[in-house]
Amino acid sequence: MTTTTTVHGKIDEGTGKLKQTVGEVSGNEKLANEGAAQQIKGHVEQAWGSIKEAVKESHDRHEPERHDIREKLVSTAQNVKEKIQHAVSPDNKDV
Repeated sequence: MTTTTTVHGKIDEGTGKLKQTVGEVSGNEKLANEGAAQQIKGHVEQAWGSIKEAVKESHDRHEPERHDIREKLVSTAQNVKEKIQHAVSPDNKDV
C-alpha cells in the first residue's frame, strides 16, 4: 500500500534531483539549492507516508484483537449486571 503522500514525496525527490542537476550544470546556484530543498521535502514526505502506511497496517492487523477485547468487556459487563440484578432481586432468598 502506497499513500499519496509517499507518491508526492517520490515526485518531489525526482523533481528536486533534476533541478539540482540543471542548476549545477548551468551554474545557477539558486536553482541547485531549490532542487536540494525539494529533495529534502520529498524525503520527508516519503518518511511521513511510510509512517501512515505502518499505522494503517498495524491498525488492520490488530482489528480482530480489538474486537475480541471489546466483546469480552461487553460480556463481562453483562455478567456483572446480571449478578447485581440477581443479588438485589426480591425473589433472591440469599439476601
